[in-house]
Amino acid sequence: MIIVIDGPAGSGKSSTAKEIANRLNIQFLDSGALYRAVTFYWITSEKPDIRSFIKLLPEVELSSEYKNRTFYVKLNGNDITDEIRTQRVAEHVSEVAMQPEVRAFVNRHMRNLVVNDVYIADGRDLGTAVFPDAQIKFYMTASIEERAKRRLKEMQQSDAEITLKDVMNNIRQRDQKDQSRASDPLKKADDAIEIDTTGKTFDEQISDMITIIETKIKLNH
Repeated sequence: MIIVIDGPAGSGKSSTAKEIANRLNIQFLDSGALYRAVTFYWITSEKPDIRSFIKLLPEVELSSEYKNRTFYVKLNGNDITDEIRTQRVAEHVSEVAMQPEVRAFVNRHMRNLVVNDVYIADGRDLGTAVFPDAQIKFYMTASIEERAKRRLKEMQQSDAEITLKDVMNNIRQRDQKDQSRASDPLKKADDAIEIDTTGKTFDEQISDMITIIETKIKLNH
């Protein structure tokens, strides 16, 4: 079973999905972290040309685990959980994620993960392209200023020199790329429930979404 949360960068998808997973005792899947992992592999590979890099995808082995409120990612056996959260990766992730071959690679990985157990996942096209039959679909949004402040707090843990202006510019660029890409663009699924978190406390949005989940499905946890 899968519950999905889509929305633009910095809308609070990951922190919300993690908290719901913790409160309902279900699994958390961070799709953005998987795209960041592939992006990190591209940045550190010897194939700067994206089309040449795509040929290396069959060699990529991704593994992930959610424990102690952290989504850990390994690339070919190496833990890259901290490395994928840097500004350097953020600046290139949309370019990599817009490639159809990369999206197909990550989508296969996610679909294989959720065969067993109950998951909640966050991303940009989960409800429209990856899990169109998801039991519940949310679409989260917020003002760009609020999204940038949230993302800044997260990114400062691994990149102390990052500024609010840098993050706002990055989010604007990512929004434009995500919404205009030819392969699985960012958009709200027709049957998704929209959650605007601008001005809401974290607990308010979590409570609202958990109420919806518990009303619609029965969890045996």
